[in-house]
Amino acid sequence: MTDTAQRIRREDPAPGVARIVLARPKKRNAQDPELLYQLDTALMEAASDSSVKVIILAADGPDFSSGHDLAAGFYVPCAPVASMEGGFDAPGVEGHLAFEHETYLGLCRRWRSLPKPTIAEVQGRVIAGGLMLIWPLDLIVAADDATFSDPVSAFGVNGVEYFVHPWEVGARKAKEMLFTGEPLTAREAHSLGMVNRVVPVEELAERTLDLARRIAARPALGLRLAKESVNTAVDAQGQPAAIDHAFALHNLGHANNLARHGQLIDPEGRAIVRAAARNNRTGG
Repeated sequence: MTDTAQRIRREDPAPGVARIVLARPKKRNAQDPELLYQLDTALMEAASDSSVKVIILAADGPDFSSGHDLAAGFYVPCAPVASMEGGFDAPGVEGHLAFEHETYLGLCRRWRSLPKPTIAEVQGRVIAGGLMLIWPLDLIVAADDATFSDPVSAFGVNGVEYFVHPWEVGARKAKEMLFTGEPLTAREAHSLGMVNRVVPVEELAERTLDLARRIAARPALGLRLAKESVNTAVDAQGQPAAIDHAFALHNLGHANNLARHGQLIDPEGRAIVRAAARNNRTGG
């Protein structure tokens, strides 16, 4: 049984600009399937709204997103929108593979292809699945308190399902990020080209909106063609095939965990992640 409480809010802060807000701050905007599909609906409505030229994705609370809500379970709360998948209830890793292909990888690719400029407005922590909300978007404006991490190698998998780390931070930093689980600061992410701008946290909303206004002043078709040109250049570098390969390895990790531990993730992973978080806070 699904919980259909609203987890997303739509705002229209300026002509030509839609602002979609993750509104689950008590859960640090952890992503259960309801949130992901409510977000997809809001994005598609903004994409089809001819008055909207730019879309901002923001979040309530101190953290942008703590990642996948693993306690929520794995289910698709509506008809699939990002794939032709079925068999979500198949035993073993088969059903979970279908779920991740639709709900994680499929939605990310769908959002990357949205034909309007998109901007992530990010504060606080962005952990694991939180990266899968911002990396498909076109621009990232980060508050100076933002951090970015993918600690899931501790769970016996290679990284989050939308595996674009080498493109976002470069190959060597991607390996360090995945091997250690340690977070990147906003300044580090900016120096690596992952983040467009770093601003004081108290100015985040207004500075992001100012950027969106300036983009919205340009012709919609020109913006669409520019976005598709850059995306196609990245595709020509081999990103789609690399994502598919990493996604297959991710699910190999799940299958190994299922065989060894009887569950999709290594149960010792939580302790590893918590210990690393304590060390990061104390400087150990």
